[in-house]
Amino acid sequence: MLLHRHRAPPRGIEEWNRSGITVSFGYNLLREELLPGMANHLRSTYRLFRAAVRTPRQLPRFVREWRAYQRLNTLPSMKVRFNSLWPVLHEYQSSAGLAADYYFHQDLWAARKIYEARPRRHVDVGSRIDGFIAHLLVFMPVEYVDIRPLPPVRNLTVVQADATRLDMFADNSLPSLSSLNVAEHFGLGRYSDPIDPAACFTFMSALARTLAPEGRLYFAAPVGRERVEFNAHRVFSLETVLAQFRGLRLVSFSYVDDAGHLHEEVEPASFPQDSEFACGLFEFTKERQKGRGQ
Repeated sequence: MLLHRHRAPPRGIEEWNRSGITVSFGYNLLREELLPGMANHLRSTYRLFRAAVRTPRQLPRFVREWRAYQRLNTLPSMKVRFNSLWPVLHEYQSSAGLAADYYFHQDLWAARKIYEARPRRHVDVGSRIDGFIAHLLVFMPVEYVDIRPLPPVRNLTVVQADATRLDMFADNSLPSLSSLNVAEHFGLGRYSDPIDPAACFTFMSALARTLAPEGRLYFAAPVGRERVEFNAHRVFSLETVLAQFRGLRLVSFSYVDDAGHLHEEVEPASFPQDSEFACGLFEFTKERQKGRGQ
């Protein structure tokens, strides 16, 4: 209990006065010292408990190394206190990085192709900012469309809008266009978009409509046993994707299989029909129509 003279505690704190001494139930001590300490203590306790449940065999090693660090450390500011523990025990034998994830493969697949093509203009709809888009921004500006807000990024022009119909772009206007693992989310409400079971197909049609003649569309989506896993995503059959883009010509097809292995530049017929959750990588172009003046 903290006693102090002539100092009123904040409103809402019950108090009483005796002999000119204000008693505030130790409010300041509780707020400034005990509560932050308790919160940190509880946080560290939770982290230890979580680590012990997830990786119990590594906990003795962690304790040994904690003690060794304390014994060898000479800097007071770097002393390990219980309230600052944050055990990470699952990385003792982990690899240097993840190169079997299909986002890793798809982002490099599309970035390489666009780097080789060097289009005068490139528009992307909804792909990963911290992967594929980051790769592109190294060597070219990008126009990016997404229903979600995004802070300013150099060389990135953001259009925050519902991209289902791509109404902001004219027919046959985009020389280079990409959308990687985006179409499967349309119309499921996951990103506060309206519920619409057909939205993914409307979007695919919009991609085909806006692609310029002789332009390139780089499209990726989950392929395998066709289904919707509401409200996370859909999985399309290979035939469904090809049928939706039947007005375009397939330039190349690659895929990342269920085990995370990349198969580049293969025939669609070689795609395993028993796939559950693979990633199809499609490169399309639009043939220039022969007609007037030709």
